[in-house]
Amino acid sequence: MLTVAAFLPIAQADFVSLDDPLYVTRNPHVTGGLTLDGVAWAFTASRAANWHPLTWMSHMLDVELFGLQAGGHHAVNLALHITTTLLLFGLLRRLTSATWRSAFVAALFGVHPLHVESVAWIAERKDVLSGLLCVLTLWAYVGYVKARSWPRYATVAGVFVLGLLAKPMLVTLPALMLLLDWWPLGRFAKEAPHRLVVEKLPLFALAAASSWVTVLVQREGGALSGLAAYSIGARAANAVLAYGAYIRDMAWPTGLAVFYPFPRSIDAAAVAGVALALALVTALAFWFAKRAPWLIVGWLWFLGMLVPVIGLVPLGLHGRADRYTYLPLTGLFIVIAWGIGAWRDRAGSRLRLALPAVCVAVIVACGVAARAQVAYWRDATTLWQRASDVVPDNYRAHLSLGMLLVAEGRSSEAFDDLQKAVRIEPDLTEAHRQLANILLAGGRVREAVPHLADLVRLQPASAAAHSDFGQSLASVGRIDEAIAQYRDALRLDPALPEAHNNLGSALAGDGRFAEALPFLVEAVRLEPDFEQAHVNLALLYARLGRHDDAIRECGEVLRINPANAGARQALEELRQRGRRRGGL
Repeated sequence: MLTVAAFLPIAQADFVSLDDPLYVTRNPHVTGGLTLDGVAWAFTASRAANWHPLTWMSHMLDVELFGLQAGGHHAVNLALHITTTLLLFGLLRRLTSATWRSAFVAALFGVHPLHVESVAWIAERKDVLSGLLCVLTLWAYVGYVKARSWPRYATVAGVFVLGLLAKPMLVTLPALMLLLDWWPLGRFAKEAPHRLVVEKLPLFALAAASSWVTVLVQREGGALSGLAAYSIGARAANAVLAYGAYIRDMAWPTGLAVFYPFPRSIDAAAVAGVALALALVTALAFWFAKRAPWLIVGWLWFLGMLVPVIGLVPLGLHGRADRYTYLPLTGLFIVIAWGIGAWRDRAGSRLRLALPAVCVAVIVACGVAARAQVAYWRDATTLWQRASDVVPDNYRAHLSLGMLLVAEGRSSEAFDDLQKAVRIEPDLTEAHRQLANILLAGGRVREAVPHLADLVRLQPASAAAHSDFGQSLASVGRIDEAIAQYRDALRLDPALPEAHNNLGSALAGDGRFAEALPFLVEAVRLEPDFEQAHVNLALLYARLGRHDDAIRECGEVLRINPANAGARQALEELRQRGRRRGGL
């Protein structure tokens, strides 16, 4: 009930532009529902630079049940989250017999604002689905420890594989089982440590196989391109700061956003301070490993589960993400709950009476904050506006807002956000493209030229970028430069009709008629219904005195567009005046 109350606003939420089209609304394999072809695709696809077939199939099932009604998809995310919350409570209670501490951990898991992104974002189904399978794997593992047998071990491995098929972040789960062997299962006191490690070698092998597949898929999908963008030192420093930020946001969850840019500059003193604090807590956890085993288990749970997504191997251009804390924060919640319990056991009677009220107040505060955070997910505009408000220099937020406004036909409003985006991050290809389009549509060609030049700089292998840049240069009278850009475009893509047409038109405009002719002829050969190319070719034929060819091309223009009055008038003039020199 607490979790439903916190997340209820998602019932009114829509799909958002961030990955939801890629995962659901514009993915034909998913929008076709749950089919055999769709299942085959799920196991062979590497879309979104991820391999998570179970997640794809869950989206397909949602479409089968709810179509593209966002409310149904949100309801499934919430149901998975609530189920995980309840199972986490049951798991901890079964392991420790500590009902209220287990309930406190589960309540924090259920309503903490850092978990909103994983639950309220439809495309992040992989988080809530893998979270459920993670807890189910641990349930199976506890059952195996209580009564060891090969069928029970096979159950552990089977559920673990399902979890990996939902999200490969669960590769750390075998290590987490070793932590639970220390506490609360107490197996290290009864069995040789190396036997406990050997016992999990098949699970580590499954994790390694999943990691290998993930790296291959992400390399193919370009997700590892960030390796070239930041040095290993910068990534390590950001990882340290990310750990600190996650702890801070766990304790004081304000200013949360859907995107945190990778820091443009890193304060070495801040990195050293956070690293020292992390090292001190780790040392204390090991120091008290026997007297307070929950401390080392919870702390290493948090540190370890974040390793695959902490940024040492970047999965994008963000510095960190709230969704990455979905399972790792459970470790810190355990530290807090059992730490409060240990403190309560040593406290005076008044403090013991006050602590439950404080815990309830914390849970209520988290629920209120989570509900407020959920409200920002009601639509893409609200989501990105929030990100731009709370994170300074958030170029991704300004870019996304600008593109949303362009899609809504509000280009004049979009212009300001797009300009902010390129001021913060000058190498944003899409921002330059949108700014150029807006300026060209408004007749401000000279202002568009620098943005088109940036597109060529950022996409030197794009024939279309060279062709568009050349067209803008021609419009402002820089013909020689335009011709050079068109030639570059054709060097990159000899089958680009627009580049052939533009080059032919530019050469003809420069009086180089004979040189222009083969390019215009090739343009209409490549695209027979290219109206403007036929117009330009008719004009060129008329200037070359080839009136029969000009008449034929005018006829082609009218075939494509019978409403072209200019072509109709020119055709009549050519027919009436024979070989009189003239043009369209």
